[in-house]
Amino acid sequence: MDHATPLIATIVGGLGLAFLFGAIANWLRMSPIVGYLLAGVAVGPFTPGFVADQAIANELAEIGVILLMFGVGMHFSFRELLAVRAIALPGAVVQITVATALGALLGHQLGWGWQAGVIFGLALSVASTVVLIRALEDRGLVTSERGRIAVGWLIVEDIAMVFALVLLPALGDWLAADGAAVPPRAGELALAIGVTVAKVAGFVALMFIVGRRLIPRVLHSVAQQRELFRLAVLAIALCVAFGAAKLFGVSFALGAFFAGMVLGESELSHRAAEESLPLREAFAVLFFVAVGMLYDPSIVLREPVALLGTLFIVLIGKSVAAFAIVLLFRHTVGVAMTIAASLSQIGEFSFILVGLGLAMGILPEQGRDLVLAAAMISIIVNPFAFALTRRIEPLFESRVRKFRGGGGAAAPPGSSPADLRGHSVLVGYGRVGSLVASALQRMGARFVVVESDADRVGELRERGYTLIEGNAASTEIIRAAGLETAARILIAIPNAFEAGRIAKHARSVNPGIVIVARAHSDAEIRHLEELGANTVIMGERQIAIEMIAEIERLGVAATSRPGSS
Repeated sequence: MDHATPLIATIVGGLGLAFLFGAIANWLRMSPIVGYLLAGVAVGPFTPGFVADQAIANELAEIGVILLMFGVGMHFSFRELLAVRAIALPGAVVQITVATALGALLGHQLGWGWQAGVIFGLALSVASTVVLIRALEDRGLVTSERGRIAVGWLIVEDIAMVFALVLLPALGDWLAADGAAVPPRAGELALAIGVTVAKVAGFVALMFIVGRRLIPRVLHSVAQQRELFRLAVLAIALCVAFGAAKLFGVSFALGAFFAGMVLGESELSHRAAEESLPLREAFAVLFFVAVGMLYDPSIVLREPVALLGTLFIVLIGKSVAAFAIVLLFRHTVGVAMTIAASLSQIGEFSFILVGLGLAMGILPEQGRDLVLAAAMISIIVNPFAFALTRRIEPLFESRVRKFRGGGGAAAPPGSSPADLRGHSVLVGYGRVGSLVASALQRMGARFVVVESDADRVGELRERGYTLIEGNAASTEIIRAAGLETAARILIAIPNAFEAGRIAKHARSVNPGIVIVARAHSDAEIRHLEELGANTVIMGERQIAIEMIAEIERLGVAATSRPGSS
């Protein structure tokens, strides 16, 4: 290829091979992410043939992180983020501490100094933003209770790593000297921490005071021009993330998340999410390609024992710590397992930390190689970890209930009784869905409710309804409701786009199922009927029918003529 165009060569080589390997992985019933990572290995420096530009690939991957976190932020509100702080803050701190201690212990066994071990452990303690969000999105869990906890946990980890990246240079001479140099004074450390806190607080305040007013206005001004609107969404995400990093020392991911959260309060947030989806997907693929390029397959033969120890910390140590912490806070086994599986991998910040450790002369190259290999392998294994949790969740749920002394007849979240046949699947438990659920209960009908809102999930559990927690637009979630054996599906959510996807999937899985949905316009009615809905009810039309029926009941003659007294 022409080396004068490294950007084009990297994009073409990365995306082309990602499609090829991703399609093969999908054909083998594996996650396409495995294919994307292998594509990165193929264009990396450790395999023969074309070698893509690693620096360019990393920058493209950063764009993917920015867009992905921007999209996630649009699904969150500040209130929802604060709602999970009671578990996310202590949970992330304890999990980081456990992983760092285990990493330091492994580093000591490998003959490193404790300083190198601490940096190594920190690199293993933080999960990849992209992998975690992609895993939650694939399972429709981003806006569920467990999804909110996982994202809140991720935000705490990101903030902790921002502090680590600030403190390491301040401690640089002391750490590099293996403790021989004089440690920095307490005042210097306090100043470094204080400046970092002030920067993060300043950025958050700016976003919620200025950004909350400015960002929605910018989008509203170009809402009628689709091309400009899409460009505005992209520009806002990138500019805020870049500005946050350069002016406030905040990570790209954290800056983009808060920008998305501010935009999420606008009525244009759903449209912005849809318009930016193709770019988010494309750049997320390039992130996995960039990770694959860092992997040196020969390390499996060179450092097998050290690599196994590193993988034990990432896959087992972190997960067990997170699982135990979530259970201690009295959450369900399903929530605990989702958090544990979400965090059993490493990514972006891990690479930054090991790079800084190498540049400061603290971490040996062996540590970098182990972290990169663990990142590659843990990301490949992560989808299988989620699949495993779904299989063993009922077993752990029953044991934890016995240990806690609880009973309860409701099925555990994310599962469905095996003998459930001829039942109704109710999607959404809002104003409409709650009324439908009450009616179904009065009729003695068997039904399953699919809901992702944390507050509604709590109410459903209190009422003892059979519950599947998650987004019904996810094929995995909706199938857990027993769609293949259901008699009908009642789609009570107001989003016609998601309702259409659910109806289409329901019809393909169960051709004989009766599909009832709601709509707000004639266009939405046509859209849903085209995708398989048997009956679509529009609120305005139903109101008109009831008004006409009331007039007919009273009689037209009973009404007064205009102008009469």
